[in-house]
Amino acid sequence: MHAIEKLLAKKAGKASVKTGEIINCEVDMAGINDLYLQTLRSFFEMGGTKVYDPSRVIMFLDHYAPASTITQAANQKQFREFCWDQGIDLLMDIDQGVCHQVLADKGLAYPGEIVVITDSHTTTHGAFGAFGTGVGATDLAIILATGKLWFRVPEIIKINFEGKLPKGVYAKDAILHAIGALGADYAVYKAVEFGGSMLEHLSISERMALCNMSTEMGAKASYIQPDAITMAFLKERVTRPYEIYHTDADFKYADEVSFDVRELKPQLAAPSSVDNVYDLSQFIGRHIDQAYLGSCTGGRADDIGIAAHILKGKKVASRTRFVIVPASKGVLLEAMEKGYVKTLIEAGATFVTPGCAACLGTHEGMIASGETCITTTNRNFPGRMGDTKAEIFLGSPAAVAAAALMGEIVDPTLYM
Repeated sequence: MHAIEKLLAKKAGKASVKTGEIINCEVDMAGINDLYLQTLRSFFEMGGTKVYDPSRVIMFLDHYAPASTITQAANQKQFREFCWDQGIDLLMDIDQGVCHQVLADKGLAYPGEIVVITDSHTTTHGAFGAFGTGVGATDLAIILATGKLWFRVPEIIKINFEGKLPKGVYAKDAILHAIGALGADYAVYKAVEFGGSMLEHLSISERMALCNMSTEMGAKASYIQPDAITMAFLKERVTRPYEIYHTDADFKYADEVSFDVRELKPQLAAPSSVDNVYDLSQFIGRHIDQAYLGSCTGGRADDIGIAAHILKGKKVASRTRFVIVPASKGVLLEAMEKGYVKTLIEAGATFVTPGCAACLGTHEGMIASGETCITTTNRNFPGRMGDTKAEIFLGSPAAVAAAALMGEIVDPTLYM
């Protein structure tokens, strides 16, 4: 069996599972974000009165942080009151940041775990050897009531990235390249394992970016086999026991593909699909109205550090806005301690509250009709970050920062 299958079998109380089998698993951590008030409504509609295990529920007020409308404020008030009434201590209020980064910061993402959140990018937690997946309000309400949820054991495919990325090229470039080659529907309801020698050179931050973007090829979950890099990260944060699973040598993947990244160039997903991917060089000179660095894909301290390196002692282009959204409070504090925030504010960047912000197209960095934005976020369909007649390019932190500096798309490797 694959490591994922062994993990699912253990949580289902079975000796083994097979592809396509429907199983009922214990969920280690159930997360609800502030887009999903319906989860609480569904819980009560099902006859729920008390959450099955409050210690395994975490509430995130991250998408509307802080609330920008009366409706958002009222919704967040109901979430807070639910946590207080139910004895849910893990209330991550508007000061904490994006759910996926908060879990990592607080040591709540770890190998062998099933984590389910009302957010499609919960695949991020495959970076820790966990089974992370997103669900809707009704499924999450079932977990609140029972502590369990059904899953269909997914097919498992493997994507290998071989070689070391060139200077100025990042995990975001590698995964965009793969999505462009394979298509946005390549991994629908499949689990994607990432492997290959490139991983030996990737930080946890970069691994999280890979796993996060697996959602954009339709993946139900992602997985990276825990190694020394994983363990060094977990040692500083995770205090609970966990189990690491390993894939059997004779396991047969549903599909396996490999990409050589040694000569990979910076990539961009052009409007208006994440698999509409080209070498960045095809768009050099394109004016940028807003550069946006943030989200659960590209708002970590490493990403902010890249931007600070590029902009240190310089200024953001006069007709370009540079919006930076740290993924979490922890990220913001680290960026402050390392001097990144001061450097970038002096350069003309605008920092906003840790959270999702304009990534979901509701506040803090919206773009207008006819404007062009380059961003480290994960989606670029019309209206994703504002007006449907705006255009969005997805790229690496380096590509975004270099564009902020020059006011147009440029080769970021020249600024590293």
